[in-house]
Amino acid sequence: MDLRALRYFVAVADERHVGRAAGRLHMTQPPLSRAIRQLEDELGVALFDRTPKGVTLTPAGAALYDEAGALIERAEAIRGRVTAAAGAATLTIGTLADAAEHVGGRLVPLFRERHPHVEVRLHEADLGDPTAGLRAGLVDVALTRTPFDTKGIGTQVLRSVPVGLVVREDDALARRASVAVADLAGRRWVRLPDGTDPMWTAYWTGGPADDEAPVSRTVQECLRAVVWTGAAALAPVDQPVPGGLVVVPVTDRPPSELVVAWPKAGRSPLVRGFVQVAWAGYRE
Repeated sequence: MDLRALRYFVAVADERHVGRAAGRLHMTQPPLSRAIRQLEDELGVALFDRTPKGVTLTPAGAALYDEAGALIERAEAIRGRVTAAAGAATLTIGTLADAAEHVGGRLVPLFRERHPHVEVRLHEADLGDPTAGLRAGLVDVALTRTPFDTKGIGTQVLRSVPVGLVVREDDALARRASVAVADLAGRRWVRLPDGTDPMWTAYWTGGPADDEAPVSRTVQECLRAVVWTGAAALAPVDQPVPGGLVVVPVTDRPPSELVVAWPKAGRSPLVRGFVQVAWAGYRE
């Protein structure tokens, strides 16, 4: 038995309901249900009686509940002594500005649950730095999208998402089932900040930028440029867009990978911990 499984069990026992326990744990219900089933399989006993209204502890579950609480308290006491001896710890997480809310609202609470002694800071970068502060040494770990120059940087893929062309509804291409960037010669493209990673620029635009267009530093600024000037932009197909815009799947771009990234030289235990949390969070 691991401590995480016991924490999951205690949360379900306290709430008497898997759905409420999942909300308390900042996760979805299916992986929580699987974790409880796996714990029951490991012990070879049923821990809960399931009903349409929720769950109740079996005698075996009640016995485990008494022991689990004491064990978790002891583990937290040990953690507290160890972290106090180590001193204050800080983890700075880099993210592109448009993903900061997701990182702060989902992944950071999951990380703090495992590492309550750590001060977590967020660094929001713009589209000019796809490493989200990692290359400049401003952050310890980053959640971002590929492609970019990964020299000296390790990555873990969390999810792959196809890419689409963002155009106005009155554009002739808006009625197409799909398009190829190779067919878009002559289009005006959004303008990314000067000095942006060439791999990133080449992937997220399909041609030369409109030199007269204002620089777009966030996804939202790119979308506004499409609305106001009719410029073209690429975005993940699941990117929410304002009214008046559509996303048409692109056939000749590989999917964009959402990744957690870190410096290869010296990955600290806290960085490894965040990578594990991000991986688990996106699997769930």
